[in-house]
Amino acid sequence: MDYSIGELSKRTGVKVPTIRYYEKEGLLEAPLRTEGNQRRYHASELDRLGFIKHCRDLGLPMPAIRDLIELSQHPDSPCEQADQIAGTQLAEVRLRIAHLKKLEAELERIATSCQGSHTVTECNVLKAFGDHSLCQEDH
Repeated sequence: MDYSIGELSKRTGVKVPTIRYYEKEGLLEAPLRTEGNQRRYHASELDRLGFIKHCRDLGLPMPAIRDLIELSQHPDSPCEQADQIAGTQLAEVRLRIAHLKKLEAELERIATSCQGSHTVTECNVLKAFGDHSLCQEDH
């Protein structure tokens, strides 16, 4: 079955400009064109776009997705590189979580420092947002 770019977008939740971008970047094969120059995609492109979207949802960068697509073209190859890509992404996510936990702690401290019982001139929240040196930890 063939799909228009709009149908592909609806089925995957990927916006049309993003689909065009993935084509331009070589992540999707250039589609066939009708006589009216309308793009027509096969089921394989629908599957590939779903794969790309899920990778993006997991936060994978474009080069990693490109590498995974390349790996998928060689089904008999070892999957060590795929394991490395997943491990690298996991480490990146863990770093971001640690950073977000620091931000959460600092924002909690700032948000509870004033209690709104002062004037704006005396507001500890505004002072904290305006002066990084008032933070307890680097974030």
